[in-house]
Amino acid sequence: MALDHSCEDYRRTTRRSLLMGAGISSVAWMTRSALSQVGVRPGNADAGGDIVVSIFLRGGADGMSVVVPYGEDAYHRARPNIGLARPNDNSAAANARCLDLDGFFGLNPALAPLLPLYKDGHLAVVHAVGSGDQTRSHFEAMNLMERGLGQPVGDVASGWLARHLASSPPRAASPLRAVSISSTMPDSLRGATDALAIESLDRFRIDSDQDAAVRQSLASLYKHGKDAMSIAGRETLDVLDTLNRLDPKSYKAANGATYPVSDLGQGLRQVAFLVRANVGLEVACLDRGGWDTHVVQGATTGLLALQLDDLGACLAAFAADLGSDLMKRVSVVVQTEFGRRLQENTSLGTDHGRASMMLLIGGGFKGGKVYSQWPGLEEHQLEDPGDLKVTTDYRDVLAEVLTKRVQHANLGQVFPGYVPNPLGVC
Repeated sequence: MALDHSCEDYRRTTRRSLLMGAGISSVAWMTRSALSQVGVRPGNADAGGDIVVSIFLRGGADGMSVVVPYGEDAYHRARPNIGLARPNDNSAAANARCLDLDGFFGLNPALAPLLPLYKDGHLAVVHAVGSGDQTRSHFEAMNLMERGLGQPVGDVASGWLARHLASSPPRAASPLRAVSISSTMPDSLRGATDALAIESLDRFRIDSDQDAAVRQSLASLYKHGKDAMSIAGRETLDVLDTLNRLDPKSYKAANGATYPVSDLGQGLRQVAFLVRANVGLEVACLDRGGWDTHVVQGATTGLLALQLDDLGACLAAFAADLGSDLMKRVSVVVQTEFGRRLQENTSLGTDHGRASMMLLIGGGFKGGKVYSQWPGLEEHQLEDPGDLKVTTDYRDVLAEVLTKRVQHANLGQVFPGYVPNPLGVC
């Protein structure tokens, strides 16, 4: 098993993120105590057009276990212990068989809640997708994708979503145009002047029964200034007032949807709240770590199955909550920095690889299909030292979402120097 230094760096950064989150919680408490006494006129944002919900699976999700190329004999030879059986393999237990999608690819049974979305044409899969990064380092690959680049070169520091926001006019004057449900801003939004990182909407509230004089003083302080502090003050007050008025804590999912209590589940619940509240949301970012399955990855049990159980339940709840009408305006894009090695390792896991998959959910996608220029898994078809080749650039997918779903007209500013090749997924 090949564990590289980036795995240890990944774990250290995860611990640092927790500490940073604690610090930001303190700031949120201080913000509440100082600014919650200000009453601001509620906004009236009109959120028209598609909302992009970007979900990043951090750690390198094994695309060949998420969407299984069961039609490849080489897949079954390479994974005798962690591979999933063919849908019609009666010698295997029913829960050990993947769920057929198109006669060649199958869905991991842990993602069974997503199968109805696929059959209804609201879930599409892109396979053998990735970037040009060859390092197989978590952080370099994640940073590259979130900056919207193809190679780890160049001086582009901002994120692809930040550049999208900067090069397209806002649909409404909203302090909640772009939101990251996390303690820190993701690299995809790095550099955005109108993006907000919120660990929990419940922590940003205005207590309406506080002293009116203090409310008026703070509102007056920021009212006319054109400097960065005044602008930030007004935006902060708008955010606090909007969330106070809408009360996210009391939000109840519709259509019988039940969100898991995981961070991703509760994050998507908050995104659904913002979508329904019609506050001018255009971009929402979430992530889920834990996909670095070097050991005990498993097939129907193990680390990966636990991850996929939660992912499937969260996405299914989100789609059910919003219903078909609202999901027509939402484009959910699920991606990961790279895939895993074809061959299982001696620890019943998989090591860092190259290509993986992307999941696309929403009424604007041509679902019910796996989009792939499949390169094959025989030895001569793999990329050294034994990885699924990248045949689709991840930017092709993101670019099509921007042009077809949010009508972005300046792709050269979002993906500099790259000419996308649309797949026809939208």
